[in-house]
Amino acid sequence: MGRRVHFIGIGGIGLSALAKFLSNSGYKISGSDIKQTEITDSLVNSFNAKITIPHHKNAVDDSDIVIYSAAVKTDNPEYQRALELNIKLLSRKEALIFILEKHEIYAVGGAHGKSTTSAILSSILPKTNALIGAISKEFGSNVRDYSNKKVIFEADESDESFLNCNPYLSIITNVEPEHMEYYNYDEVRFYNAYKKFLSLATIRVINGEDEFLSSLDMPSIKLFPSKDISDIEFILIDGEPYTRFKLLDFGVFEVFSIGEHIALDTSLAILSAIELGENIEDIKLNLLDYKGIKKRFDIIQNIENSIIIDDYAHHPTEIKVTLEAIQIYSKLKGLKKTIAIWQPHKYSRTIDNLQLFIDSFDGVDELVILPVWSAGEEKIDIDFKNKFSQYNLIIADYVTTSNSIVQLYKDKNCIKEYKDGLVIAFGAGDITYQIRGK
Repeated sequence: MGRRVHFIGIGGIGLSALAKFLSNSGYKISGSDIKQTEITDSLVNSFNAKITIPHHKNAVDDSDIVIYSAAVKTDNPEYQRALELNIKLLSRKEALIFILEKHEIYAVGGAHGKSTTSAILSSILPKTNALIGAISKEFGSNVRDYSNKKVIFEADESDESFLNCNPYLSIITNVEPEHMEYYNYDEVRFYNAYKKFLSLATIRVINGEDEFLSSLDMPSIKLFPSKDISDIEFILIDGEPYTRFKLLDFGVFEVFSIGEHIALDTSLAILSAIELGENIEDIKLNLLDYKGIKKRFDIIQNIENSIIIDDYAHHPTEIKVTLEAIQIYSKLKGLKKTIAIWQPHKYSRTIDNLQLFIDSFDGVDELVILPVWSAGEEKIDIDFKNKFSQYNLIIADYVTTSNSIVQLYKDKNCIKEYKDGLVIAFGAGDITYQIRGK
C-alpha cells in the first residue's frame, strides 16, 4: 500500500480516527471536508495533515490512496479526480481491512453504548492503542497511540464495516434494529451480520439479557445484569456523578457517570479485561481514570442551580436511558426542573421510530424540538407540534448559550431563556456546538 493517504470527509469522528491512526503508523495524511472544525484543526496542528476546506479536486493529486466516508457521493470532485488519475479508492469499510489486519483488535459493537464501553475499556487497558467514535476525556482524543499491535476499536454496524475489523475480542452491548435503510429493511440480514461479527472473534463477551444475543448458540462470556450486577448506587464524588456496583464475586467498582446502563457497559469491559488476563485490582484502579467522553452525558456547565449537559443520544432507547440517569443526577444535585432540547437526526430515523421518540421524553418538564439534522437526506414534513402535544413543548430554530444562560431562538428572536435547572441537549448534529454557544 502507498504511504500517502487522503481522506474525503476527514472531519467526521470515525474517519478522523483512522487518519490519526495511520499518521501514527508512519503514513502521510491529508483530507478535506465541507467546513473547518475542532477535528480538522487538531489534524493540522497535531498530525501535520494538509486539510482542504471545502472539497477540491486537486486535493487528491499527490495521493497513493483515497479513503472516503459513507456520506461522500460518487459525484464528489475529489472522488471523480481519483478515478481520473487511477488512484486507489477505498470506502471507510474497505479501508479497515488493510488498516487493522495485522493488529490484535478488541472490538466493541452494539446498538447503544459502544463508544462508552470502548472508552471505559481504554481506561482499564491503559497501554493499548484506541480507535473510538468519541473523544475520551482521559486522553483528549478519539485515538491513542502505543508501540504495540493491541487496538481497542469501536466497531460500526451501520454499514457492516464491523465485519472487516479483524476482531480477536468481540464485545456486544445490545442489538436493536437500526440503520435498516442500509440493510434494505431485511432483519435476517441485519441479525446475521451480528452473528458473523461474533463468529470472527476468539473471545466473545455479550449482554446475556439481550433477547437476540441470549438466543445464540455460540460459546461466549455472557453477562446477566439482573443477577451478575448488584448493589448499584448513584453517588456524588467531589460533586461529580458516579455509579458504584458489585460485579459477581469480583468486588465493588466505581465508574464516572450515572445509570444502570453505565454499570452494564463497565461490566462488559471488566469481563473482557479479565478474559485478556488483567488483574482485578489493576482493573479497579485503572477504571478510576475514566472521566467520560465528549457528547455523552457531557457536563459542560456545572454551577449553582444550573447544569447544562450535551449528549449524543439520537435513538429513542438512548434518550430514554439517559433521561432516567438525568433524573437521578438532578435529584442528587437538588435541582427542580429538567429541560430537554432535541435536534432529531435524519428524517428516516425520526419517522421509523416516531412513537418511540414520543415516549422517550417522558418525565421532562419542558421539551424543545429543533429542526431535523438531515445528514444529507431529503426533507420530509413531520408534524412535531401535534405529535408531541402531550409535552410542555417549544418549537425553536436554534439554541445558544451566552453568559451561562441557555437561549432559544425562533425567527431570529430570542423566545425563552433558561437560567436555572438542568438543561440537556440531545442529538448527533450541530447541536453540540449550539449548546456550547459556538
